[in-house]
Amino acid sequence: MTDPRRVVAKRTENLSPAMPYVRGWAEAKRGAGALAEQLHSAGLGTDFLGLRADVTVFGDGLVCLGPIQPEAGEALARLLVMGLAMEMADHADRQGQPAPPEAPAA
Repeated sequence: MTDPRRVVAKRTENLSPAMPYVRGWAEAKRGAGALAEQLHSAGLGTDFLGLRADVTVFGDGLVCLGPIQPEAGEALARLLVMGLAMEMADHADRQGQPAPPEAPAA
């Protein structure tokens, strides 16, 4: 059983010769690398030691965060909120509209 985007499909543990896995894994590797770089620059690099690329039985790439401490999850959520708020403020600035209110501190 899987979801429409096939993200919860089984991981590939027994490879099928008919399935092209390399492309999906390479995409996942690029995504994991980009995320690792940003986490490192935010001071969270050591909090996501299980971050890695993987591939499903369908050949779809996955970026796996691995197990993380609750504090690391909260820090990542705060970074996402701050980034979205900055993006919205930048968009509003370009449109000549007032910026949205700042997000409350978590």
